[in-house]
Amino acid sequence: MKKDFYEILGVTKSASEAEIKKAYRKKAIEFHPDKNPGDAAAEEKFKEAAEAYEVLSDAQKKAQYDRFGHQAFEGGNGGGGGFHGGGMNMDDIFSQFGDIFGGGGFGGFGGGGGGQRRAKGSNLRIKVKLTLEEIANGVEKKVKVKRKTQAQGVSYKTCSTCNGQGQVMRVTNTILGRMQSASTCPTCGGSGQIIEKKPANADAQGMILEDETVSIKIPAGVVDGMQLKVSNKGNDAPGNGIPGDLIVAIEEIEHEFLKREGENLHYDLYISFAEAVLGISKDIEAVNGKVRIKLEEGIQSGKILRLKGKGIPSINSYGNGDLLVHVNVWTPKTLNKEQKQFFESNLSNENFIPSPEKSEKSFFEKVKDMFS
Repeated sequence: MKKDFYEILGVTKSASEAEIKKAYRKKAIEFHPDKNPGDAAAEEKFKEAAEAYEVLSDAQKKAQYDRFGHQAFEGGNGGGGGFHGGGMNMDDIFSQFGDIFGGGGFGGFGGGGGGQRRAKGSNLRIKVKLTLEEIANGVEKKVKVKRKTQAQGVSYKTCSTCNGQGQVMRVTNTILGRMQSASTCPTCGGSGQIIEKKPANADAQGMILEDETVSIKIPAGVVDGMQLKVSNKGNDAPGNGIPGDLIVAIEEIEHEFLKREGENLHYDLYISFAEAVLGISKDIEAVNGKVRIKLEEGIQSGKILRLKGKGIPSINSYGNGDLLVHVNVWTPKTLNKEQKQFFESNLSNENFIPSPEKSEKSFFEKVKDMFS
């Protein structure tokens, strides 16, 4: 089981952005591989801290994590690269250091400020529509994506402006003395390389647009508006850069009969007056096929039947929600003469006079039970 991100950084859920950044900086320094050579445990903690910071430092990702836990960023790891969750490489991690350590990175530590930074390609975004059945069971989707990839025959050379570092250093004189700062190289855009030669069909960065079919494994229980990430399936970066990611936005298709509320489902069942009086068995729509339920004699309109575990799975693997069946007795709008005479003759019959028992719950009590 994966460790809690807040526990990894040693902060609480209410920690501010500054507190999260400070905690990560402390962990990164403590477990950096250059300070712990050959220590596999320290390297693992270094990667855990980086992954935790990547999520908790982003307001949107943090909100998803607070609501759904690790499942918000996990899925498959097939041809699509998998949803991000423990898959950070050292280039991803060191790319954070410009922000955490004031632009120059980790001083002399390998891969930080002193080494070449690998540029990352831009992310792509798509929307995937899912039926309620697909959401309930999880699904693998194959989507066609237009992404920029390096053209065949393109070659690069070291950028002469930054000497392949991807950054240029500037020294300025201030009242506090000489200050050194780093910024992205304006010539190569941070990749450390520039085009040497390229085919005629490539753009200025040596890229071409290609269609690629990406397989996306979507876990059960996702919600409308949730965003999932498929690593390395965005646009390529020039030279030896890292591909961007494919951001997948979930859109839920409205079901014809079932209404979703979190992990619970609602179904409106309409029965005739005769069926309510005599009782009946009915087949109703559920997310995985029809379910037969039995209605007792004299069932009242407004009755709510709860079918345990027939709802949507929790994305955090906490089990399934329920299916709530709302019973509605349909009152006929027109009657023939014989039917009308029957009801008129029973207007004063005590069996037809409303006589709710004390055990009968009011509408508001039923609503309260439904949400409890």
